[in-house]
Amino acid sequence: MNISGILSDWKVERIEFAKLTGERARSAGANGRIGIHGKTCSVDIARITIDGQTGYGSSIHITPEWAEAIIGRRLADLFDDRGRLREEYRLQLEFPILDWLGRRVGKPVYDLVAGAHFERGVPLIVPCYDTSLYFDDLHLSDEKSAVALMQDQAQQGFDKGHRHFKIKVGRGGRHMPLWEGTKRDIAIVQGISEVAGPTGKIMIDANNAYNLNLTKEVLAALTDVNLYWLEEAFHEDDALYADLKDWLLKRGQHVLIADGEGLASPHLVDWAIRGRVDVLQYDIIWPGFTHWMELGEKLDAHDLRSAPHCYGNAYGIYVSGHLSAAVRNFEFVEYDDIAIEGMDVSGYRIENGEFHIPATSGFGIDFDDELVSNLVKRSGWSK
Repeated sequence: MNISGILSDWKVERIEFAKLTGERARSAGANGRIGIHGKTCSVDIARITIDGQTGYGSSIHITPEWAEAIIGRRLADLFDDRGRLREEYRLQLEFPILDWLGRRVGKPVYDLVAGAHFERGVPLIVPCYDTSLYFDDLHLSDEKSAVALMQDQAQQGFDKGHRHFKIKVGRGGRHMPLWEGTKRDIAIVQGISEVAGPTGKIMIDANNAYNLNLTKEVLAALTDVNLYWLEEAFHEDDALYADLKDWLLKRGQHVLIADGEGLASPHLVDWAIRGRVDVLQYDIIWPGFTHWMELGEKLDAHDLRSAPHCYGNAYGIYVSGHLSAAVRNFEFVEYDDIAIEGMDVSGYRIENGEFHIPATSGFGIDFDDELVSNLVKRSGWSK
């Protein structure tokens, strides 16, 4: 990113913090690891003031004491020689600062970070998928009824513009008897694929609830589905992924292997470079946007694919789209339908399986200044 336009007298004047709350359009059930996710969501937001202008963004690991030490520092000193925010400021302030920069120069963030592959002057449109299909059927004993329920949920997404769907699987790992749960996984994936249609891409995510042989059983049963990737079938393992890739190759079954969410193995990128994994999914909020720009450059060099995880953080949905301008092999925005009070994302829209990113300045998200100021006073802090 070119930071030559940052003036030497631009200094951090104020940092404020508040937690914004909201709800999913529909309560989310369990997955292969944990129980009900629920409907309520929150986003930790920092508002930064530099040269009299504000920028907003997600912030984690920030404290009043840390923020106080940043007040008065020159904005230019927070960046390195490559034009990227220094490591020690990223988790706390990278999103507010990038939003501020975009607003100051009157450009969207995607224009500031764009790589050589990005075609300037045309609308930014990125593939997206509906990630809301959890285990909402566990209360139903009848498989047919369970499939119908999950098809209805997928249809809700389809009606909102989605064409691609990620489906949680792994019911037999914890919440149901092994074979009964696995059989239901298969039936539900097949049922949702009918909603998606022949061109809709299906992703399945086991949250490490499968083992290698169970994974093969499920994949063998889904050959009639347009299955695009398998995510977190089991905990990352070089030998098991090598076995699975070889098995898929011999069968001629073209399913990508995706992994990287959560506390992934530190060797995962190296395994991907060696051909064990196809799609990397580290989170967009942690380790973050700048980390993803650096990682994406490395993955692009090896023709690997990037699909940042962002479930559970509504802010991450929208900033992920901007990252696609910096990462050539960007696959999808992960979309969960969440409304956060005071966070206006009306500039974004979903249409025919694609996420349309607004060309407005910063990240294109407008915040209710008065609401945030009240939250800062009541339950947040200001430095």
